[in-house]
Amino acid sequence: MGSSPFLNQLRREIRLRGYSIRTEKTYLSWIKRFIRFHNLRHPTEMGPAEVKAFLSHLANDQFVAVNTQKTALNALAFMYHKVLNQPLGDMEFKHAKQYRRLPVVLSPAEVQRLLNCLKQPYRLICSILYGSGLRITECLRLRIQDIDFDRGTLPVTKGKGGKDRKTLLSQALIPDIQRQIECAKQLQQKDNQSGHGPSLPNALHRKFPNAFRQPSWMYLFPSSTLCNHPITGILCRHHLHASVPRKHLKAAAKAAGITDKRISCHTFRHSFATELLQSGKDIRTVQDLLGHSDVKTTQIYTHVIGKHFAGTQSPLDRLVHNAVSES
Repeated sequence: MGSSPFLNQLRREIRLRGYSIRTEKTYLSWIKRFIRFHNLRHPTEMGPAEVKAFLSHLANDQFVAVNTQKTALNALAFMYHKVLNQPLGDMEFKHAKQYRRLPVVLSPAEVQRLLNCLKQPYRLICSILYGSGLRITECLRLRIQDIDFDRGTLPVTKGKGGKDRKTLLSQALIPDIQRQIECAKQLQQKDNQSGHGPSLPNALHRKFPNAFRQPSWMYLFPSSTLCNHPITGILCRHHLHASVPRKHLKAAAKAAGITDKRISCHTFRHSFATELLQSGKDIRTVQDLLGHSDVKTTQIYTHVIGKHFAGTQSPLDRLVHNAVSES
């Protein structure tokens, strides 16, 4: 089913609108699941009733998270609205239960213990996540030209939601980043000798045929192997896959003895935001640095640090204080 004319049409429509490769893979995966769920019926033979049944199945039988169900709905809505010209309209379906979970954050001491248990370049990757508040994919997509040493900033291009933003560059990381840049350049020079180089965005390889030789386009954290570009088919070197630092972080958490928290690469981003708020930075600044569209998303970190309890004292503390005063 992966090479069916219909799925190829969907793939072309997704790329025509400039969606990322990750979005393309996710949408096609959910559309395939939807078709299989309805016994390989063609989407043109189905409509809102079948979509409703599938989404309710995800909530009732698969117990998926609310965001997972929303992703499935987005994929199906794209297919029906943008490709088939059959708007789904308003549907009443079983929504997945949304539990409000506070982000897991690390103390500065825990961050230091973790970093001490990581080897390069994974220590640098996690340091950037903590020092700049990046998502793991945003960090791995960094190219040499993105590092602005003079202004002390890291520009994020086409982050989540297709938004661009700038965030902080930790001055303490400059020596390590400069060493990593030299390693990346050496690898690029080796690739160039065989006519290869970093993967390039869009049609840049046609407009500037020698762009793959320019150090500015090299990834800061390149993959250890060459691969075929998913769109152009050109043999190139992509950035490091996100599963690699995740694997090393898991081992580091175990070595650091941090077993009471579920730690992921995203934990460093949560810890970045929490530390900024705890140090007195205003929430709007933190919102901009994280790239949140709505300040309500950023406000979750005020609950992590208890800032919403400001000025409120536990009744037990008052009781103990009064007892000590009276004695």
